[in-house]
Amino acid sequence: MTQLTDKIIVNKSNGIGWITLNQPEKKNAISFEMWEAIPRITEQFCDDDDVRVVILTGQGDQAFSSGADISQFEKKRSSKSTTDEYNLTVKAAVAALDQLTKPSIAMIQGYCIGGGASVAIHCDIRIAADNAVFAIPAARLGLAYRWEDIYPLVQLIGPSFTREFLYTGSRFNSKEAIQMGLVNRVVPVAELESYVTEYAARIAANAPLTIYSANRTVAEAMKDPEQRDLAEIETLAARCFDSDDYREGRQAFSEKRKPHFKGR
Repeated sequence: MTQLTDKIIVNKSNGIGWITLNQPEKKNAISFEMWEAIPRITEQFCDDDDVRVVILTGQGDQAFSSGADISQFEKKRSSKSTTDEYNLTVKAAVAALDQLTKPSIAMIQGYCIGGGASVAIHCDIRIAADNAVFAIPAARLGLAYRWEDIYPLVQLIGPSFTREFLYTGSRFNSKEAIQMGLVNRVVPVAELESYVTEYAARIAANAPLTIYSANRTVAEAMKDPEQRDLAEIETLAARCFDSDDYREGRQAFSEKRKPHFKGR
């Protein structure tokens, strides 16, 4: 995989693509260059048939990400023109996560704050360590949180908890996060990487065309009804039924063995 910045480590193994935010000295705060790189990294994974699942995480054990790199704000967000450029770059990054055609898992340990929480929210699944801490402190900085972040958060945890996050700027632990529905699973911090890797491997072993169909169907379901492309969903479902993988799945079931799917 092409390394676009040393602040994000990109690699792949056993069908899993890894995106590791790599600024541990700043608790993996996301710099402008990192926001810029995310769409190009996800594009690489979309085009790579060897990658079936993508895991996003932070380097070290202190943080998934403490948020946007505020040290850059004086330069990158001090005028309307620079702020507009910065916001468009962030918007493109989270849109790229939404449009990723492979399942995405946020593997969260430690701080998951602000822009880091945004990245996690735009992943398909969130698995947190029991030391994870979540917050959206925009109200303490005088910033408005963007529509593209509030909308999926409301869909994920509902309007009441979203308001609590945004109004208070408070920090919430992993137990509170799972009660809200913000994360799918909470595991001991020492077991996080092995748990998520095994979890991703289970997804990677399943039929890629079926996973892609599920990915796109859920994405359409999250759109307003008049914007949904149901014809595409029907096409994807038909492609699964007419695939070699479906025939392999049936044969493996009858032979009581694990199927070997090839994505065709």
